[in-house]
Amino acid sequence: MTFPDRPHDSIGSYCDAYVDQLAQAGGSINRGALARAGEALAAAFDRGAWLFTCGNGGSAAIANHLLCDFSKGIQTDTGVLPRVMSLSSNLEIITAIANDIAYEDVFVYQLRTAARAGDLLLTISSSGDSENVVRALAWARENDVTSIALTGFSGGGSAELAAIHLHVKGDNYGIVEDTHQSIMHMLAQYLRMTQMESDLIGRRKF
Repeated sequence: MTFPDRPHDSIGSYCDAYVDQLAQAGGSINRGALARAGEALAAAFDRGAWLFTCGNGGSAAIANHLLCDFSKGIQTDTGVLPRVMSLSSNLEIITAIANDIAYEDVFVYQLRTAARAGDLLLTISSSGDSENVVRALAWARENDVTSIALTGFSGGGSAELAAIHLHVKGDNYGIVEDTHQSIMHMLAQYLRMTQMESDLIGRRKF
């Protein structure tokens, strides 16, 4: 059954249903996969590897937000210096690749240029089937770049290709994207917290 599956007579009623769906989506996050993602990210930053991230539409906004929260947020009050690049952020290179080659190659082209073995790729795709994301994940698997995929719906091709799959149970784009945003914040805040002096945690804003 999809959400919403019926009309609501008030925004308050829809709010109640939406929040209930959010709770179910959050509860569906595989804690083991989340832990593996955190460990992979921490290890990558420790060895000075790059984290590349990408997505389309709302997922592109989450990828760009990740760049901010990981680059600036994680290093606040810590000695961590995350190296992060959003493949969704440079309009000039994205449109040049899309216009001259193919939109399906906008992410993999940038990866081939900048990524090296040992780096990480974190993709965000509600359906998991965005072709440009799938191509990036396929390239990562073939070139020793560890991949983390955030998906919803059925997981799509991303679920089959990613080394670490963080799936959200939901078939509503808003619910899935809201939960992906929360996963991004969880990872950033937890990684920051693990590197902070314990007596600072309660005195800082997260």
